[in-house]
Amino acid sequence: MTKDKAVEALAVRVTELEMTAPPKQSLPVPVNIQTAIMRVPEIPLPFYRFLYLQVGKRWNWVDRLRMSDTDLTGVLHDKRNTVTVLYVNGAPAGFFELLQVDEDTVELSHFGMFEHALGLGLGKWFLLQTLYAAWNSNPKTVRVATNTLDHPRALQLYQRFGFSPVSTHDASVQPLSDDELLKFALSL
Repeated sequence: MTKDKAVEALAVRVTELEMTAPPKQSLPVPVNIQTAIMRVPEIPLPFYRFLYLQVGKRWNWVDRLRMSDTDLTGVLHDKRNTVTVLYVNGAPAGFFELLQVDEDTVELSHFGMFEHALGLGLGKWFLLQTLYAAWNSNPKTVRVATNTLDHPRALQLYQRFGFSPVSTHDASVQPLSDDELLKFALSL
């Protein structure tokens, strides 16, 4: 077996955004597509890792994949955390994750779609459904962070839906190695 070569860390610019009022717009569900959005209480770890990897692999999402089962269970099964899955024509197609930080603040910690669901006209509609869910507990603020490794239009889309940048900072992301990717793929 060959030794996996080290993967260089990637420099990223992180933008933190806040929204202080619920969205006012509405969007129709795209036609000729069956959709369902279902919250998954106490989501099984393999299913969560599958969702996370399918959405985040191309954007270098790594943090949750590297967490131990115990740590990930603690995060996901915290009563303040919710995971909700988008299904398109019966198959998982994306998910969002919300954290009720405190009475006044909800954090959109993860949002994204699988590649097979892109280009169907669902992205904006799904983000709007996500924001409706975030505002369901009547917070004063909904927060989200994005970075330069995310979808090229992510920042623009968040701003279009009412988020305003509040801070930026530099960070780095250590991409998954080939061995890690293989390990996660085999564990699904």
